[in-house]
Amino acid sequence: MRAAVLTRFGAPLSVRRVARPEAGGGETVVEVLATCVAPYAAEVFSGERNYPLVPPVVPGVGGVGRIVRVGPDATRLRPGDLVWCDSTVRSRDDALAPDIALQGWSSRGEGGARLARNWPDGSFAEFMRIPTENAYPLPAAAADDPARWAALGVHCIPYGGLLAGGLAAGETLLVSGATGNLGSSAVAVAVAMGAGRVVAPGRNRAALDLLADRFGSLLRPVLLTGDEAADRAAMSAAADGPVDMVIDLLPPSAPGSVSRTAAMTVRANGRVVLMGGVGMLGGEDIALPYRWIMRNSVTVRGQWMYPRTANVGMVRLLASGALDLAPERVRTFGLDAVNDAVAHAAAHGGPFDRTVLVPPAG
Repeated sequence: MRAAVLTRFGAPLSVRRVARPEAGGGETVVEVLATCVAPYAAEVFSGERNYPLVPPVVPGVGGVGRIVRVGPDATRLRPGDLVWCDSTVRSRDDALAPDIALQGWSSRGEGGARLARNWPDGSFAEFMRIPTENAYPLPAAAADDPARWAALGVHCIPYGGLLAGGLAAGETLLVSGATGNLGSSAVAVAVAMGAGRVVAPGRNRAALDLLADRFGSLLRPVLLTGDEAADRAAMSAAADGPVDMVIDLLPPSAPGSVSRTAAMTVRANGRVVLMGGVGMLGGEDIALPYRWIMRNSVTVRGQWMYPRTANVGMVRLLASGALDLAPERVRTFGLDAVNDAVAHAAAHGGPFDRTVLVPPAG
């Protein structure tokens, strides 16, 4: 089969022939139909983000595929089934705190590194091998436009954060980083979950206008100035009432002060969920006041990725139409144009922009 291989950090991806994977026990082989290219993929492949990938490796984070073969212990999945392939691989020997790796992308700690060594290759290929439990059946309608459905992998991330924070219908949510690729997804998912209103702060007026056009009166845009006190007051005023929950999806380039300003708009007994990259590249970290957290009984938690059940929930939101993929701008590239896709994704990382690799075998 053909695959795009990261031979070393800083080098273009090389499309070459590699061995086609086989399925053993607990494994499934899938023909990849479509996979999203992250806007920051170029930063990963250059080494700028210092991700623990070990070249040579086939990168790529999940995707839509069709099952080719399953291992002997699969009881429901069949060859030909259309599935979502979740990249979040979890260790099977610790139900309480499993190690995690993102297949073809990243990992956490030594346990995650061991997982990554067993599941190294991602979805920038004609076929991929995944854990059987990472294949989630999709409705037949997804076969009409698998490239559009590949956005499921983007939406699942903020969905995991919203589930972690217990977002309830009718509540007011503030999305810190709302004008970015993941932040705008959080806005869409929150609306699909029944949020009463969503406060969307950002510096990009055009992106804020796009969000306002799509979501109407549910969306409360706030143009940030950089003045912490003024920005906090503006966000609180836009909420027109208590902010029940804040989710932070800011990129590594954002200073910790922006995260802090947004977080401190939450009401007493409110929740703050941190999912972004602030401080990841050595920049300013977030510093929340101990007394403010304690006296206001604020819950602050981190969330990396999402629980397995989020995949099923996201499929349902999409299949029901509660989360509409139609407004998303999708640009597809074949496997041979993978480096063009990476460059396009870097230049088109705004709200609802999707760069998708479509590498099916001929």
